[in-house]
Amino acid sequence: MKSLLNLVQLHWLLFTALIVLAITVLSLYPLDNLPSVPGTDKTHHFIAYGALAFPVALARPKKWLLFIVGFLGYSGAIELVQPFVNRYGEWLDLGANGLGLVVGIIIASFARSICLKEKSL
Repeated sequence: MKSLLNLVQLHWLLFTALIVLAITVLSLYPLDNLPSVPGTDKTHHFIAYGALAFPVALARPKKWLLFIVGFLGYSGAIELVQPFVNRYGEWLDLGANGLGLVVGIIIASFARSICLKEKSL
């Protein structure tokens, strides 16, 4: 687990950029019908934005707030643009995104504390 966390810390910007790209494509690609996948739409939003927050909060613990505010703004912008690309923008999606960002930060903080404990042993 430690080596995986080190990999994320080392390449946090790449992981973050790839997640932003995936969220953008999946959120704005015009669809006639939503694909049938397990889980709810809100669960998918929650997981995607939790994954987005994780590398930043893990690698840049002193600057995560700045990034998270930007990610929340980005999330809101996507919700506003979606109706123009045959998608539905919902305020509840924005809420799920925000909750995912918070949980991503909490998990990253917990992971960082585990790594710091392992280093001190």
